[in-house]
Amino acid sequence: MKSVKMLLVGLLILSASGCAELKEVGTVIGHTTRDATKAIGHASRDAVNSVKEDMSNEE
Repeated sequence: MKSVKMLLVGLLILSASGCAELKEVGTVIGHTTRDATKAIGHASRDAVNSVKEDMSNEE
């Protein structure tokens, strides 16, 4: 019975550290997605502003 309790405690500790690692991976993926989306949005905005500027200079 004592060995079963020790095994359960060991599994609990391992699963808790696994959850922390999964949370960290999720955070990294989320931040990377946010940064990529922001970069695409800024590039699109800059391209539109450049086209607007070129169109107004032609008039």
